[in-house]
Amino acid sequence: MLITLAVSGYRSLRNISLPLERLNVITGPNGSGKSSLYRAIQLLVSASQGSVTNALAIEGGLSSTLWAGPERISSAVKRGDYPLQGTVRKDPISLRLGFASDDFGYAIDLGLPAPGRSLFNRDPEIKAEAIWVGEHLKRSNALATRTGPHVAGLDINGNRTTLASNLAPFDSMITHAASPKEAPEIYDLRDQIRSWRFYDQLRTDRDAGSRWPQVGTRTLRLAEDGTNIAAAMQTIIELGDVNALADAIDDAFPESRIEIYETDGFFELRLHQKGLLRPLRAAELSDGTLRFLLLTAALLTPRPASLLILNEPETSLHVDLIPALARLIVRAAEESQVIVVSHASSLIEALTDAGAQKLALIKEFGETRIEGVKPPKFVWPKR
Repeated sequence: MLITLAVSGYRSLRNISLPLERLNVITGPNGSGKSSLYRAIQLLVSASQGSVTNALAIEGGLSSTLWAGPERISSAVKRGDYPLQGTVRKDPISLRLGFASDDFGYAIDLGLPAPGRSLFNRDPEIKAEAIWVGEHLKRSNALATRTGPHVAGLDINGNRTTLASNLAPFDSMITHAASPKEAPEIYDLRDQIRSWRFYDQLRTDRDAGSRWPQVGTRTLRLAEDGTNIAAAMQTIIELGDVNALADAIDDAFPESRIEIYETDGFFELRLHQKGLLRPLRAAELSDGTLRFLLLTAALLTPRPASLLILNEPETSLHVDLIPALARLIVRAAEESQVIVVSHASSLIEALTDAGAQKLALIKEFGETRIEGVKPPKFVWPKR
């Protein structure tokens, strides 16, 4: 379980660290930094997949994603004694992402390359990385550290050795120094990060794949856009908790049930509802009904993720479905650590009443911070 999430230099997240529990609700007004925080967690996954450069390029490059305010905001400015003004930069340009968990901690520091002749000179470079044991990075608990192209760490016998010496500036040590024999901790950490699941693009429009028959294969995780919902539901029926699935459907739509139809290998979801003479095909369902079924498939997966992040899951849902959704999320938190990003007061209240930690984001002088919470300590690796 993650106990701390830290981001520095990314959009409005100038320098923020969040304490995390088993079930967390992140909320705040529009523009407070909720989406930036969500995307920052996705960038951590991109680092583990070796695609963080491309992920930043899609957002417009490192220069457009960096914190746009001054390096430091004095207390006098915050009191209103002086206007906010730009200053001469003293620190190197840096975008840093990291977390600490029950097992390992990880941090990555991205910056711009030295001026040169390459046309790729705007691509971010990985300046430093570190993996450690415990809450904070120390010299004594570091398992692997990367500075420039060099990675030093502990081998399987606990002896310090060189794990890599010629990493390209755009290659993460998680992808290029991980080995089940030579560097098992890096290997385990990579798999842990890659198991995280994100849901914020569940499509319910008329052309959504979830509305139409799809080739069906055993599916242990719902696709991020929900296209494979029929196969995911059938997998839950055959390999997961079919009673929990039936209860969730009945909780949201009393006396209703789903059924998966198969034709020549193509699966299609249909919903039986009380009073109707035939089941409704997915193409006939309302956006809210289909979205709830998509979330059900994601939350009741037979193979839960170590970390599940939901971005505004209440979208398109009628207020009457919020209590049922909250109960599904609370149940999922028994198997996975869950982060819910939301500004729906009914969902936030239902989850906090069930024991979720509420983290309210606010923005002051363009900077996102957590209201009423003391940020946990987080130590970044040195370049």
